[in-house]
Amino acid sequence: MRRLTTVLTVCTALVGAALTGTPADAAVARGVTYRQYDIRGAAGTAHAHVLSVDLSLARLGLLYPGVVAGRATVSRLADAQRAVAGVNGDFFNITETQHPGVTATGASVGPAVADGEFLKGAVPDGQRFGPTPPPGTSTRDVVGVGLDGRARLGTLAFSATTDSGLPVSGLNQYALPRNSVGAYTSRWGGLPRTRAVCGTDTDRAAPCTKDTYEVSVRGGEVTEVSATPGAGSIPPGTTVLLGRERGAQYLRALVKGQALSVRYPAEVLHPPFRFALGGYPLLRQGRPLSGLDDTTSAVRTAVGVSADGRHVVLLALDGGPAYRTGLTVAEVARALRDLGAREGFSLDGGGSTTMVTRAPGATATKAVNHPSGGAERPVPNGIGVFED
Repeated sequence: MRRLTTVLTVCTALVGAALTGTPADAAVARGVTYRQYDIRGAAGTAHAHVLSVDLSLARLGLLYPGVVAGRATVSRLADAQRAVAGVNGDFFNITETQHPGVTATGASVGPAVADGEFLKGAVPDGQRFGPTPPPGTSTRDVVGVGLDGRARLGTLAFSATTDSGLPVSGLNQYALPRNSVGAYTSRWGGLPRTRAVCGTDTDRAAPCTKDTYEVSVRGGEVTEVSATPGAGSIPPGTTVLLGRERGAQYLRALVKGQALSVRYPAEVLHPPFRFALGGYPLLRQGRPLSGLDDTTSAVRTAVGVSADGRHVVLLALDGGPAYRTGLTVAEVARALRDLGAREGFSLDGGGSTTMVTRAPGATATKAVNHPSGGAERPVPNGIGVFED
């Protein structure tokens, strides 16, 4: 069983991506090292930046701007939370060209957990942004650190009910399933909730429904009702229930002053992860998933986890002019395996790919790769590396 260590084995007999140029690791913090090297891919040479993290000496956590519908650069997020390093995170609602007049929320596709708090659920599979994931995966897939302090891959599904038995199938999501009701809290932020009722479970570009209804619940009773999705910050202690189609019909039966509360199951109140975020799996039990794209090369970000969950590698490709060809998804999976990963997970790539580190004695982090767009792109979340 190979562990993720500070030693990178160069294997010239590899089929596919091969590693070349492996300088010594540089210490970022106790248990955290950084290195960069070239990888020969099908489209040319890619340049990789890798953080190796020993979870017995350091910890990982979710970087995010305090709200789900918000974005900031990885360096700004890392500095605000005093991380020593970090990478960008999940794919997100980056644009809304199919829905004129609707605001792109910037919210991430998959679930998110921060410090043991379930921040948001996953949008329907047909509403995701990013490349087509491998067969058998879903927007509910996550990578994170469990309550035992070990990193692992898993899935997180959100569900709740009202005390009247009404199912609630979304939490702070930019897209809700058809005929459903979703819950929005102060963690959503102040952006409009209109995007949540656009598209369908299988077609992100489908029109927005006008069959909507929204109620606000506070102190165990309905305090406000509206026929359209609202906007503005939600006060702490208030939950907004937004329904579409059949879900809207259920909510229309409610009136101001009626007793109502939302009940969350144990797995939502106490999720099995200290921190988690979405993306999609690449590697399971040391084997790349079947159906990984092996033709489209791009700049990418990914996570590798050792067999014992005690060591993690964070990989970000360079987007500078000399290396912009990147790697295919299949090549990234093989690169993670060659770094000793038993499990692998893809995060957002392209212009979002960013790795930052804070030099010993410095007060701020800076990007060590060259983002494709020439500067860091604001993103909804990321993985932060913290001194334990």
